[in-house]
Amino acid sequence: MINTELILNMLAEASATAISQATGPETFDENKEVARQGGNVAKGARLELEARTGKKVVTSLSAKKVLKASSPMRDKDTSPRVHGEGLPMKPKPKR
Repeated sequence: MINTELILNMLAEASATAISQATGPETFDENKEVARQGGNVAKGARLELEARTGKKVVTSLSAKKVLKASSPMRDKDTSPRVHGEGLPMKPKPKR
């Protein structure tokens, strides 16, 4: 995913939230329709952008692939381990 795809995804979610707050859906089907409407807002924005730029917005790239290609350190798990009251866990002994 490129930045524009992520932004359009956020637009769809924000639109669905706003529509939901305005209409107050109560059933699953009503919520499903609100989600569809939010997606349609983003779809309209995507089509408009593609028409104006002449370029496709949706790509086959995934964020995981992009991040992996951009940094060899991404392959290693460098996230801190937290246990209890915010104290780092002791590393497991190597066998």
